[in-house]
This record gives sequence, structure tokens and C-alpha cells, in this order.
Amino acid sequence: MTETVWKCEQLRAGQVYTTMLFQTREEAEKFKAQLLRVSPDMFCRIEPVPVKMVWN
Repeated sequence: MTETVWKCEQLRAGQVYTTMLFQTREEAEKFKAQLLRVSPDMFCRIEPVPVKMVWN
């Protein structure tokens, strides 16, 4: 298990629509690319998050 997970927040009209967690940045980027093909008006923000901030 890694020390970092990647959080992908989907935003629409400035509000967080949903948040997903991925084990690698590549997985998050792939998801973002698929999302933008389906819903081009959605904005995605990807950022690293330490695992200890997500699970105890």
C-alpha cells in the first residue's frame, strides 16, 4: 500500500459534485479523461492526499 492516494474532485458551477479516491495519479488522470469525454462541462481537480488523512 502506498503512503499517498489521489483525490479527484468533480466540480460543477463551483460546487463539489463528487469525490473519488485512486491509488495512482495515472488512474485518476484516466478517470478524468473519460469523464471529460462524457461531460465536458465538468471540471476535475486532482491532488495527492496522505493516506493517514483518509483512514486511521
